[in-house]
Amino acid sequence: MTDLASPDAAGLPARRAALDLLSAALARRTGFDEAAATPAFRNLAPRDRGFARALVLATLRHLGPIDRALDARLSRDPPDVVRNILRLGAAQAFVLGTPAFAAVGTSVDLVAALKEGRAFKGVVNAILRALTREPPDMTDPESLAPPWLFTRWSAAFGAEAARAMATLIAAEPATDLSLKGPASPELLAALKAEELPGGTLRSALRGEISTWPGFADGAWWVQDASAAVPARLLNVKAGESALDLCAAPGGKTLQLAAAGAEVTAVDRSAARLVRVAENLARLDLAAETVAADAGAWSDERSFDAVLLDAPCSATGTYRRNPDVLWAAKPGDVAALAGVQAKLLDSAARRVKPGGRLVYCVCSLEPEEGEAQTAGFLARNPDFALAPISPGEGGAPEASVRADGTLRILPHHRIGGTDGFFVARYVRGA
Repeated sequence: MTDLASPDAAGLPARRAALDLLSAALARRTGFDEAAATPAFRNLAPRDRGFARALVLATLRHLGPIDRALDARLSRDPPDVVRNILRLGAAQAFVLGTPAFAAVGTSVDLVAALKEGRAFKGVVNAILRALTREPPDMTDPESLAPPWLFTRWSAAFGAEAARAMATLIAAEPATDLSLKGPASPELLAALKAEELPGGTLRSALRGEISTWPGFADGAWWVQDASAAVPARLLNVKAGESALDLCAAPGGKTLQLAAAGAEVTAVDRSAARLVRVAENLARLDLAAETVAADAGAWSDERSFDAVLLDAPCSATGTYRRNPDVLWAAKPGDVAALAGVQAKLLDSAARRVKPGGRLVYCVCSLEPEEGEAQTAGFLARNPDFALAPISPGEGGAPEASVRADGTLRILPHHRIGGTDGFFVARYVRGA
């Protein structure tokens, strides 16, 4: 049992914060991050914040089997707030390892503290006690993913791959780092890190990242191993002009700047660009930042290299953001695919003759990846695919498709990786 799972680790305010986080995460996309940024959450004691985050992430990573177990016990569906309290109680008992009496007791205390929940004290007590007497199976891969997504993944990649992908939903991931310069043995040791293909470091450290060795010195930034691949595939040279569209939170901008390119980073969110600027300053790197819609940006410049990390369903990021699986809806995929096609055409107009364009999405849905390539080439005959070689950019060899695009699946790297689609194009001279 971890310290965070201890019944004495946090009191009612922490559990109420966890309830607010979970409710927001399941109500809307970006809800988890929005709730975690509120003054009410940030003003909690650090231990309470840590407990609340750990509890909610554990709940979201096991939401499928938890809900299946609850549905088998509930005679009727309770209000959302009561179901969420039951979910948190089950996660404490069966994921965090909290003793059964504490998981039940704190859940009853939480529902009793809410005006809308007091009438359900007996329900919460009875359901959680019943579950602790007959613990549910929390490991079945097919129950870990939302059914509609598991069905899609099976159809797109096969049942075996879908099960391997779903298994990773329950696993807490390590932290991947991109380096500004070469990794020294001393830094690798201090970060408890292994070097992955392409140069990404995978660290076994936990806790507040700003206290890790090398952070204050600007030696690295946090970036998943898959997310680091697209910028490498642009192969920018010192002095080349590079455009990063939809740039925030900025990892790819940092990569391009560290390679010596003259970088322009465009994102519609001025607030998110502040974080990009802060990281550029911390790493002593330079880039122009522009708050604008990437599809409507009026600048007439063209660039040697253009990178478009398009808005997407983000289903490939579920290892770190399990809420995306439960906030996503089937209709999102088609709507986002239309946005991506327009952004791709806009990005193409900004590529110099003979220049390169890399398109990527952190989505596992074919409409947002593979289907975009065929449509883009049909609409833009002056572009051709520039095939990606096995292992190029640090991508897993299993991820290279026959046409030279990348379909990185989360189980393609030992320990897991974000799911991505990546395509590289070249414009005719």
